Amino acid sequence: MAVSFASVEAAAVRIAPFVHRTPVMTSRTLDEWLDARVFLKCEHLQRVGAFKYRGATNAVQSLAPGTAARGVAAHSSGNHAAALALAARTRGIAAHIVVPRSASRSKLAAIEAYGANVVLCEPTLAAREAGVARVIAETGAVEIHPFDNDDVIAGAGTAALELCSEIDGLDVIVAPVGGGGLLSGTALAAHGVAGGLRVVGAEPLAADDAARSLAVGRIVAPNPPSTIADGLLTGLSPRTFAVISAHVDSIVTVTEDEIVAAMHFVWSRTKQVIEPSAAVAVAAVRAADFSGARVGIIVSGGNVDLVRGP
Repeated sequence: MAVSFASVEAAAVRIAPFVHRTPVMTSRTLDEWLDARVFLKCEHLQRVGAFKYRGATNAVQSLAPGTAARGVAAHSSGNHAAALALAARTRGIAAHIVVPRSASRSKLAAIEAYGANVVLCEPTLAAREAGVARVIAETGAVEIHPFDNDDVIAGAGTAALELCSEIDGLDVIVAPVGGGGLLSGTALAAHGVAGGLRVVGAEPLAADDAARSLAVGRIVAPNPPSTIADGLLTGLSPRTFAVISAHVDSIVTVTEDEIVAAMHFVWSRTKQVIEPSAAVAVAAVRAADFSGARVGIIVSGGNVDLVRGP
């Protein structure tokens, strides 16, 4: 059965013992800057510093005991790697993460600290996919894709489900989009709670394949992306595109300067350290016309490499 609102509700129950119910924050200064009444769902304060822990936990906890005993695998150098490593450790199973050699030392250290077996590969998609295939062949592990997975999408949607349960009368929810797992889950949750609630994606202009895909009604292959929002470099899958096509009103694109300005504004005025991918959603609210609206923003993560970061 395809992922649905019921899947999100079931995920919320399943992952409740393991994830943080993150706070919803407000800021009058931010409201003035964005010309809207804004509610920040603070997934940068989630375990591993990102919403990704929700989807990884739901996927790992959904595995049958015999399947789980084989361990899990993924290729990632970002938040999904750390999330899957911790989710696996929490269940007491192995995690094998294929990571490109170009990944920063801090990211490698974080993944290893959560107990994963790190397998290095060359920094190409082909090498990453080949690395995962080899790990699966050698260990029997189950691949947990970072977004092209129903359980991952449902888990991601629980952030918006919590937001809607806490804040009444939202007019729109904005979430960033890369591969589309978070935006898909957010849309399913929002429309399950209130059918008329608008859901808007936020995407870097320099990696705007999701916006172009939604505009033409089919998946458009990404151009070689070059954006500070390195968590949003991946293109949509047929699974996420189907949900986004059915449930997302529009996707707003923002420039690199707008992303940096939003990130620095949030850092300086709210004292919350958010990563560029999360700042994309804040920038989109400023770029779009949400004047006077009650806007929920899924702040997707806060993992910034302060050695190499902006």
